[in-house]
Amino acid sequence: MKPVIVIGGPTASGKSALAAAVGERLGGAVVNADSMQVYRGLEIISAAPGIRERARCPHRLYGVLDPAEACSAGKWRSLAVAEIDQAHAEGLLPVVAGGTGLYLRSLIAGIDKMPPVLAEIRETIRSRMAVDGPEVLYQELVRSDPDTAARLEPADRQRIARALEIYEATGRRLSDWQTGAEHSDDNPYVFLTMLVLPERQALYRDCDSRFLAMMENGVMDEVKTLAECALDPQLPAMKALGIPHLIAHLRGEIPLEDAIDAAQQATRRYVKRQFTWFKHQIIADISLYEKYSEKMNEKIFPEIRKFLLTNPV
Repeated sequence: MKPVIVIGGPTASGKSALAAAVGERLGGAVVNADSMQVYRGLEIISAAPGIRERARCPHRLYGVLDPAEACSAGKWRSLAVAEIDQAHAEGLLPVVAGGTGLYLRSLIAGIDKMPPVLAEIRETIRSRMAVDGPEVLYQELVRSDPDTAARLEPADRQRIARALEIYEATGRRLSDWQTGAEHSDDNPYVFLTMLVLPERQALYRDCDSRFLAMMENGVMDEVKTLAECALDPQLPAMKALGIPHLIAHLRGEIPLEDAIDAAQQATRRYVKRQFTWFKHQIIADISLYEKYSEKMNEKIFPEIRKFLLTNPV
């Protein structure tokens, strides 16, 4: 199975800088997993990696779609898989990074039509994973669903948990539910997942400051250009954080100060939702509880290298 590094976290957590560091030091290519950074013309408002970060290693799936085009988790997954396979073909380590949790889950767990799993069941499995570890739960999966277990690595926390959740929720094995090819169990990847989850109040302050920096760095010109396209306001790109509020200001509907305040508030609310989502939906191999900085590399890179020893590019 081919290795893929996955880095997730809320807005302004430093995940893009971490991804660039991993790509630079380990010969990788960063693959975007942010639902707004896939669009052209939203580089400032979406806080896409800048020139310096992109110069450190190849960056892919940034600014590849027109804002008039709607991107879904399924569409992104197809694009991402193509970029991951291309990176492997070039001898590069794919580093998938972004804050759109649904995109990351679609890659790790696949897109399927499974029945919903009750939150209580999901929480129980995830708590047990944290306490008992993946090896114990893997042995349970061997007994309950040997076909799925045979396709998984004993350390694959995400997919082991997913298979046990489905069995607990439905009484049927995951392998019985799966009939198509769009499942991660059929993909030749093994994932090392990292989450960057800084202290929330500090992150709120960083988000507020970053939006003010965007204002100084030309975001109004970017939004004005987008507004002149007269796109359907229901398109995903038109709902990017800050865009509806700044467009309302350009139309003379609200003062600039109110637009900035509303955009900052919307960003803080989004960050809160991201924290909740990552906490309940993604099981991390490595969790970082402060904003990424280079001093954290001493903890991070030995774990990645250990992972790559058993899962070479």
